[in-house]
Amino acid sequence: MPHRIAFLLFPGFQQLDVTGPLAAFEVAERARPGSYRWRFVAATAGAVPSSAGLPIDALPLPRLGSFDTLLVSGGDGVDTARQDEGLLRWLRRVAASPVRIASVCSGSLLLAAAGVLDGRRATTHWGRTREFQRCFPQVRLEPDRIYVRDGPCWTSAGISAGIDLALALVGHDHGDELSRRVAQQLVVYHRRPGGQSQFSPLLEMTRSDGRFAALLGELRGCLAEPLRVEELAARACMSPRHFARAFHAETGSTPARAVERLRVDAARAALAGGGLSVQQVAERCGFGQSERMRRSFVRLLGMPPAAVRRGRAVPSAAG
Repeated sequence: MPHRIAFLLFPGFQQLDVTGPLAAFEVAERARPGSYRWRFVAATAGAVPSSAGLPIDALPLPRLGSFDTLLVSGGDGVDTARQDEGLLRWLRRVAASPVRIASVCSGSLLLAAAGVLDGRRATTHWGRTREFQRCFPQVRLEPDRIYVRDGPCWTSAGISAGIDLALALVGHDHGDELSRRVAQQLVVYHRRPGGQSQFSPLLEMTRSDGRFAALLGELRGCLAEPLRVEELAARACMSPRHFARAFHAETGSTPARAVERLRVDAARAALAGGGLSVQQVAERCGFGQSERMRRSFVRLLGMPPAAVRRGRAVPSAAG
């Protein structure tokens, strides 16, 4: 029997949140006929416009038992969709059934609003992290993950991460070999290295109106120093405890993680520019030892410093 997928749409959904995973399931179906069937559904049937204006025709919300996986798209329209009490009630009924529930990008906010993710681990688009944590503290958010599975609930990070999620679902349903073949056909990573922090700016910490923008700008010039939280707090004229709380509330990051990202970004630029050894860069950027710098690169960029030295293009850890 094919695995039946219902894509949940709402006005203002992000097009790639749907078409990215759909492409993965389509390729899986072509490679192994009978693997998947899909349909598009919405609270109001008919032509549902995406955020770009391109509509997709959707059927009414289906009865339970007629689909195996519900895949919730994200997009700016999620803010209106999560106010739809009828839709939220339907999602709760789905969650109480044996159906697998997945979301792409900010679609996780719709699931969280319905209470589906209460007590579970989840992720969302990095740009929605602080809003998610503020609105849904009962969900254990893991903001750097590309996708998270907790029981029957699967959530993914921003937009293109829906493809990573779909590949994981294909692997779970039909085995790793088919998932790998789909990734090869789509010319994407089978398992993408690193987390989504490699794509986000430094959690908007350097915006001009940010409370700690001046401090972060100052830190870029003294990364070789220890930069312990006590020293950062003193620079901000705050007690260490109050500073740590205020910094996290403002930026969504701990001071230590912020300093690490600044150091990785500075080291990435130094390595790409050439002229210094890996150990010299590690010392100048405050890592001390090259192995410590390597671990930070792998965690934040998904690749070691040597890959940057060889001239591979990598995104900035800080924007």
